[in-house]
Amino acid sequence: MSVPDYMQCAEDHQTLLVVVQPVGIVSEENFFRIYKRISSVSQISVRDSQRALYIRYRHHYPPENSEWGDFQTHRKVVGLITITDCFSAKDWPQTFEKFHVQKEIYGSTLYDSRLFVFGLQGEIAEQPRTDVAFYPSYEDCATVEKRIEDFVESLFIVLESKRLDRATDKSGDKIPLLCVPFEKKDFVGLDTDSRHYKKRCQGRMRKHVGDLCLQAGMLQDSLVHYHVAVELLRSVNDFLWLGGALTTNGINADTSAEIGRAKNCLSPEDIIEKYKEAISYYSKYKNAGVIELEACVKAVRVLAIQKRSMEASEFLQNAVYINLRQLSEEEKIQRYSILSELYELIGFHRKSAFFKRVAAMQCVAPSISEPGWRACYKLLLETLPGYSLSLDPQDFSKGTHRGWAAVQMRLLHELVYASRRMGNPALSVRHLSFLLQTMLDFLSDQEKKDVTQSLENYTSKCPGTMELLTLPDGLALPPVPFTKLPIVRRVKLLNLPASLRPQKMKSLLGQSVSAKSPFIYSPIIAHSRAEERSKKIDFQWVQGDVCEVQLMVYNPMPFELRVENMGLLTSGVEFESLPAALSLPAESGLYPVTLVGVPQTTGTITVNGYHTTVFGVFSDCLLDNLPGVKTSGSTVEVIPALPRLQISTSLPRSAHSLQPSSGDEISTNVSVQLYNGETQQLVVRLENIGMEPLEKLEVTSKILTTKEKLYGDFLSWKLEDTLAQFPLQPGKVATFTISIKVKLDFSCQENLLQDLSDDGISVSGFPLCSPFRQVVRPRVESKPVNAAEGGRPGEPGHVKSSGEKVLSLKLVPVVVSLGNL
Repeated sequence: MSVPDYMQCAEDHQTLLVVVQPVGIVSEENFFRIYKRISSVSQISVRDSQRALYIRYRHHYPPENSEWGDFQTHRKVVGLITITDCFSAKDWPQTFEKFHVQKEIYGSTLYDSRLFVFGLQGEIAEQPRTDVAFYPSYEDCATVEKRIEDFVESLFIVLESKRLDRATDKSGDKIPLLCVPFEKKDFVGLDTDSRHYKKRCQGRMRKHVGDLCLQAGMLQDSLVHYHVAVELLRSVNDFLWLGGALTTNGINADTSAEIGRAKNCLSPEDIIEKYKEAISYYSKYKNAGVIELEACVKAVRVLAIQKRSMEASEFLQNAVYINLRQLSEEEKIQRYSILSELYELIGFHRKSAFFKRVAAMQCVAPSISEPGWRACYKLLLETLPGYSLSLDPQDFSKGTHRGWAAVQMRLLHELVYASRRMGNPALSVRHLSFLLQTMLDFLSDQEKKDVTQSLENYTSKCPGTMELLTLPDGLALPPVPFTKLPIVRRVKLLNLPASLRPQKMKSLLGQSVSAKSPFIYSPIIAHSRAEERSKKIDFQWVQGDVCEVQLMVYNPMPFELRVENMGLLTSGVEFESLPAALSLPAESGLYPVTLVGVPQTTGTITVNGYHTTVFGVFSDCLLDNLPGVKTSGSTVEVIPALPRLQISTSLPRSAHSLQPSSGDEISTNVSVQLYNGETQQLVVRLENIGMEPLEKLEVTSKILTTKEKLYGDFLSWKLEDTLAQFPLQPGKVATFTISIKVKLDFSCQENLLQDLSDDGISVSGFPLCSPFRQVVRPRVESKPVNAAEGGRPGEPGHVKSSGEKVLSLKLVPVVVSLGNL
């Protein structure tokens, strides 16, 4: 026997083997439709008995394996069911001849056979036959299961007769020596009359009868025969058949223990000891490698039921090193795949993944003329859970890294190569992007350069996208955003510039309108409101104005990182993102990046993240998926577009401001120099530079000093002509004039200069003198001088007269600075 049956389990020893095969040309769909109905009849109860008969169906079975039927009767094909299509009477003889040819293949071991014919009607189909069943179509075949039950009963009749014939003690006749195929040449010339030979014959026959009793449902009788066989075979050192008796004895005990009908059953520990002893005997025979391998597989399945994983792994380790004949590549793939499934069965997930990966590599072995890259890729995908690896990048943002990174990177490289050989470049880009994103911390500097260079080569032909990739078998690969290229540490929404910030208007009563709920407290929505408050920002953006979001990023790569098409991802309102491009130096520290955009509609806008294009891969990076990111809020209200007003004056700007800006006001400082009592006109120019009409204009003045009696109201204006131009359309200009008249009262004011200076009014010129009286003594040489001749502008005029009172006055220029225009 050269082909192992990896699907065998301990319960198979009590089953009858029936092969179901097509004859002629039968579609695969129709064949497996009938095969499924046939295989549903797997157990029947024997009439007038408490015994049960179990059937094992196979649609493919090597005929040479039946040669081992004397050693283990469950390997013998005892039933054959063939399925064929026949639509005309003239084709019937040829179809029936094919059926006989098929029977000849398994003829030496068959108990009975059946032929199911579909499509043939008429006289031939109406003839009653036991070995042939005719059906008009695959849909009209209601009696298939009943036919199979009758077929199984016929198998039982033959089985029972063989059991009775072999079990009957024929002391006068010689007991034949049952052999396995490779033993026949070794027994030529032996003394058949020796006691040793007779014991060998008796022990093997007892073991054989025990197999027949087990198949016939006589569990207690089979145990008796196995015990006798073990004693006889052990006495003559017939190790191969002794191993067979021990294996079947342990299996029989295990099976009957589950049914609960046998007496003196072996304990679970004793069953495993029987397996170990039997396998040790099988290992003595080079040609019994298949039997030894199958015994290991059965022992593993039994131990898996008992949840004894460590002992099961010992049997599997032994199975790995069993040397069979030169296996074909397909047989090697099957062997490694079964080993993988068995390791998975006992909970050795990483070991299971190892053998499945070996099977995948075997699919593309150099000796195969047409490598199966699709099968290789499919098997590689199945190894991912065993290596604690998934293809969802979200699984790698939760806590610490799980699994061996070096093995995981090797597996991902193999997936990239296999997908490329499959001719699917989008799949290669997705796996390579996943490798770079999830394994970045474990890549050396040289590996980072190699991976990114390979990725750029792939994306030059097939750019990476954020689309969900669906494989033919239904597996969906999620997108892989590059949240680490670059790494973002802080996100901050910026307020508009001071000149563009909206100011909330007060109602007619002077109170802001409240939009709060009339209810004091609502327990249902309290929690959600708290979350909204934590995310919402206390300033507003304006529709149509450029808004900014600042990101603090750094480059973890050992080379310059070029980020293209970097922009904002938003929701809530229509938003035009203005993408940017940046270049970050190698392993840079935190680097500020400002992303801008323009909201096109009003409402509440939420900044969900940003998008980038790095190495040809487009990524949508959401803030919720960024670990360790600090943000002061991501939701802001967008109000309707407001008019924008530009103000200019006819006076020059002042180099100094009167007071610091409060943040809510936009200040423009102009200065003018006037004498007390002088008046000057200030022309204020208003230009609407926005896209909305300016509907309202209010002009107020604010006196910074409390000493109003010094100079009173020195600003005055009229707005009638100006307001007549409102609403001021975009691009239009309106003006109005402010009259500035300085009128100071200098009478009897102490510390006037200091007060004026404190109020922002500077006084320059000659020292200011209070009115005074002075007696001037007459001089002989003096000449009368009138004011017109001796006076200069800005100087006091003198009137001299002996014994008269003289009043000396000085003109004081006053510099008035006007702010907050």
